[in-house]
Amino acid sequence: MLIEFRVENHRSLKTEQVLTMEAGRVDDDATIPRTVPGYSKPLLPVAALYGANASGKSNVLSALEFMHQAVVDSHSKWKPDEGIPRDPFAWGPSRSSSSMYESDFIRDGIRYRYGFVVSDECVEEEWLHAWPKGKQQTWFEREGQKFTFGDHLKGERRLIQDVTRPNALFLSVAHQHAHEQLNAVANWFYQVNWIDHDSILHEKLVLGMLSWSPRGGELLLELRELLAKADVGITDLKMGAAPSQAGKIILKGGHLMTPDMTTILVRHMGAKEDEWLPLESESKGTQTLFGMGRSLLFKLQYGGILLVDELEASLHPKLAIEIIKQFNNPKTNPKNAQLIFTTHDTNLLGNDAGEPVLRRDQVWLTEKDKEGATVLYPLTDFKPRKPENLERGYLQGRYGAVPYLGNFSLLGEGAT
Repeated sequence: MLIEFRVENHRSLKTEQVLTMEAGRVDDDATIPRTVPGYSKPLLPVAALYGANASGKSNVLSALEFMHQAVVDSHSKWKPDEGIPRDPFAWGPSRSSSSMYESDFIRDGIRYRYGFVVSDECVEEEWLHAWPKGKQQTWFEREGQKFTFGDHLKGERRLIQDVTRPNALFLSVAHQHAHEQLNAVANWFYQVNWIDHDSILHEKLVLGMLSWSPRGGELLLELRELLAKADVGITDLKMGAAPSQAGKIILKGGHLMTPDMTTILVRHMGAKEDEWLPLESESKGTQTLFGMGRSLLFKLQYGGILLVDELEASLHPKLAIEIIKQFNNPKTNPKNAQLIFTTHDTNLLGNDAGEPVLRRDQVWLTEKDKEGATVLYPLTDFKPRKPENLERGYLQGRYGAVPYLGNFSLLGEGAT
C-alpha cells in the first residue's frame, strides 16, 4: 500500500507537494483504515482530489503515473540519446530545474522509500531505503553515474550498474535483469495503473485479459454482474465469435479459450436470446463502465493502486459511490487495493439528505497560487467537525479549491 507520495517540479506542481494515505485522527468510520504488517499507522484505501478546473489535481495523478512509467520503461523504451521525457513547470527557473519523485510504500510486510531526481538529460539522483523488521537499511544511493550500495543489497549489483545508462533508472535495469531482491520493489510500481478515459475501452486488451487470465471465466461473469447492477439495461455479456463458436464460452483448465473470438457483445432487457449488439454501439457511459470494470475487478482481486481522472465521467453518481464503497470495504477489497481519483462530484462529500461516502481524511484539495503553481492540501487542515455539511462548505468556498464563476457574457454587461 502507498503510504506517501512526494513530487516537485512536475507540470503545475512547482514546489514539493505531498499526498499521504495515512489515516487522520477522525472518527468517521473506524473500520475503513487498514493496519498492514510492516507499518504501525493505519492506511487509507481511497483518496479523492477536489479542485477547480485547471487547478492541477490531475497533475498529482500524472506525477505518480510518470514515476510508474519511469520504473517500467526507462531501461527498455527510453532511447539512449533522447534524455528524460519529463514535463516540468512551464515557466521561470523551474523549467530548467530538476524534478523529484518519491514513494513511501509497504510491500510484503516491508516498508520501502524509493525516489529519484531527473533533469531533461539524465538521472541526477536515485535512492532506495528499506525497513525490514522496522529497522532502516540503505540498499543503494546514486549521484549521476556514481553508485553506493549497502551491505543488505545482494545479487549482481555491479553488473547492473555497468549497463545502467545516464537516462535510465537503476531499479528499471535491475528489474529487466531479474534481480530477485529488487524485483519486489519494481513490481510494486507495475501495480500502479492509470485509467485514461480517452482510450478506456481497449477492446482487444479486454479480450486478451479474459483469454490469458486464470480467472477469465470468473472475470467475465463479474463484468456481467457489474453491468447488471449498474442498471444500464444490459442483462448479458459474451464474446463475439465465428459462426462455429457463436454464443459459446469455452473453459479449459480454468482458462477462457477464445481462439476465434473477435468482439464483445451485449444483450439488452427484453431482447431475444439470439439478439446481441456490439459493445461499441452502446453509450459512452456504458463503455466507460465496462472499461473501468476490468481495472476495478483486477485491483480488488489482486491489489495495487488505481488512478482515475474524473471518476464520475460518463457515470451515474450512484455508480461512483458504489465503486468507492467497494474499495473502502475490506470484504470486497481483501488485498488492500487503493483508489486515488479526481472528481467534481460533491455528492461524495455527503449532504443533509445522506451520509458522506468519503471520510474527512480521504479528501484532498488543489488550488493555484499567485504564480500559477498547484498547492495540494488535505481537508483535515480545516478541522471540519463530523456533523459538518462538507458539500455545502466546499461549495461556499470554506475550504478553498473552488472555481471562480465570473461573468461569462461575451457581449458585456449591457448586452441584451
